[in-house]
Amino acid sequence: MGSNSLKNPLLFSDEVEPGYVKNSSFLKSSVKWGLKIVMWVIFIAWVGVIFLYPGEIGSQFVEKIINATNGSVFGTSGSLFLVFSAPILLIAILAVAHLIISGEHVFEKSKSSKKPGFRLWTFPVLVDGPFGVVSAAEFIGITLFVVFIIWAMYAYTLRNISLLPLFDISSSETGRLMLELTGLRCGMLGLLCLIFLFLPVSRGSLLLRLIDIPFEHATRYHVWLGHLTMMLFTLHGLFYVIGWAMKGTLVKELLEWKKVGIANLPGVISLLAGLFMWVTSLHPVRKDYFELFFYTHQLYVVFVVFLALHVGDFVFSIVAGAIFIFMLDRFLRFCQSRTKVDVLSAKCLPCGTVELVLSKPRSLQYNALSFIFLQVRELSWLQWHPFSVSSSPLDGKHHLAILIKVLGGWTARLRDSILSMSDPELSKTTITASVEGPYGHETPYHLMYILPYENLILVAGGIGISPFLAILSDILHRVNDGKPCLPRKILVVWAVKKSDELPLLSSIDMESICPFFSNKINLEIDIYVTRESGPSMEEGKVHVASSSSCPFSGRSMSPLVGTGNNVWSGLYIIISTVGFIVLMALLRIFYIKPYNVSTWWYLGLLFIACMVMSVVIFGGLVIGLWHLWDKKASANDKDEDIDRIKVESTPSYETVEDKDLTQNNPESSTIIQYGTRPDFKEIFASTSRKWGNVDVGVLVCGPPTLQSSVAKEIRSHNIRRQKHDTIFHFNSHSFDL
Repeated sequence: MGSNSLKNPLLFSDEVEPGYVKNSSFLKSSVKWGLKIVMWVIFIAWVGVIFLYPGEIGSQFVEKIINATNGSVFGTSGSLFLVFSAPILLIAILAVAHLIISGEHVFEKSKSSKKPGFRLWTFPVLVDGPFGVVSAAEFIGITLFVVFIIWAMYAYTLRNISLLPLFDISSSETGRLMLELTGLRCGMLGLLCLIFLFLPVSRGSLLLRLIDIPFEHATRYHVWLGHLTMMLFTLHGLFYVIGWAMKGTLVKELLEWKKVGIANLPGVISLLAGLFMWVTSLHPVRKDYFELFFYTHQLYVVFVVFLALHVGDFVFSIVAGAIFIFMLDRFLRFCQSRTKVDVLSAKCLPCGTVELVLSKPRSLQYNALSFIFLQVRELSWLQWHPFSVSSSPLDGKHHLAILIKVLGGWTARLRDSILSMSDPELSKTTITASVEGPYGHETPYHLMYILPYENLILVAGGIGISPFLAILSDILHRVNDGKPCLPRKILVVWAVKKSDELPLLSSIDMESICPFFSNKINLEIDIYVTRESGPSMEEGKVHVASSSSCPFSGRSMSPLVGTGNNVWSGLYIIISTVGFIVLMALLRIFYIKPYNVSTWWYLGLLFIACMVMSVVIFGGLVIGLWHLWDKKASANDKDEDIDRIKVESTPSYETVEDKDLTQNNPESSTIIQYGTRPDFKEIFASTSRKWGNVDVGVLVCGPPTLQSSVAKEIRSHNIRRQKHDTIFHFNSHSFDL
């Protein structure tokens, strides 16, 4: 060891056990690349059809496909499903094969070190404004969507003008007709955007795992698409309302429910549900009235069902693919959340933070940047809150931990419940938890096998230190065990309001995890206490943390999650999709065609019913077998739950000492500054001088203002950098869900 260890990436140092560094076989790599190419071809062709559809070329292409396939048992709805929905389902199925073949991520020795360079998805372009921090890749995506909307409205306007001579109306009626035609086109354009709306919120989606976009990042795209989609649907309804009012038939048209053709009343109900969701999802409302936002967002069921009744089956089939993927994810989450989970340990720290340790099965995998959704039934049967995992998967195979900052009513009631459990004089209360997840990156930043970071800067604000505790613990465990782990230089920048939060960093004993770790990694910790001018008088004083060990009943988190077993996840989506196709075929053969069912809204209802039944019946069958398989596998697991025993043996009361952090972790360089905030311009400049011409991954976890400040300095530094300077790559781990 020694200084030489710091010059070589830990991933490929001599101290890494040979069994951990593997080379992929040529056949395996070829199949993976082949699947990637096929998926990209399908995706580009699918997006191309959607982009061109508003124009003559695109509409004629779709008409040719409809004419070629209209004679099938599925009719026109099947043809439109084939064009707009089938490609994304096919990509999801191919993603199953890709993930199964990939298995665990394989680390390969690179023949030559890569030169530092910019990356589109880590270079911040916009740092302020309604979109927050936007990378170059995201900016390109936003630009393409804007171009698509402008192009689509232009193409639709030209088509509307060409249609006017076909109507025998007076010149005074031309304006009203143009309004209604424009409203029609806005509705169609809203449907094309709706195709993408549900994909980012499928938390355990194989598609998100394939491209390694964690759910907390994907929700941003859902928010952006939601604003765009609802704006178009609102214009769709508004133009029709104005047109009907000009004609003097507003009330009649609003209440009309046609058997053949578009049913207006279901459209009104769907639009009202969408408007409720839209208004309550605006940032000021969502921030101050989260429960209102959460509950009104459940109106998506009303929105989708009445949309199907509004447009009928063949138009609804345009958006059915993405909605079906969301339904698969939602049903799987419902099944997982039915399991009650043991809270092995509950602790209230003096700084106003709660730590929960939850039981999990050995088969349920997660990484150091995962997060879960937690429900505590004694507090609310409906509220689910996201929390980042603060433990490393290497800390133990049968538990995970989360840190919860007491900020609102729900977290305050949770703290009070834990305090009452730890007080023997109060009535005995219990905590019954349910969990969805874990979700997150397929591979965390410090283990990325495509573009890994040898150098990391972790920037945290307050409780944002939680995921970084997991990362540090994970790195130290991997270094100690000789497992692959790339970072060799790590700088932690942590800003807190008061010094009573400092003991959070002492929750991991670095020296006990990896003795003499400073010989292998260079770890620096800079702490900024912003609202205190100096060390408090109570520094060094011992505080008591109220802690409770809950009764253990053997109930662990359910492994039924989309980020779990790849084979079972794949079977779930494949069999459910096949089941949907079979149900639709049987319905048309034995009911729709023999009885000549032609009512549009009823056909839309039948379409929705088949989607739900295929998920519940066929998907439910797979979930049941998956549960039995995992139960049998757990029963055959003869390993002792050593880490679980350690957790259960936690004493009822623990002491937390505000001692010198540099003494607690002597191998790391820890500096605490009072009454000041981090000067990121100086931090990045000094880091660039020390580390030289290398790639540095900067991971930020904290409020939006902190993310904007860091992103702004990274953008400024990277633009002005000299050839020998460091290139910083911005990444965020957001809690704003």
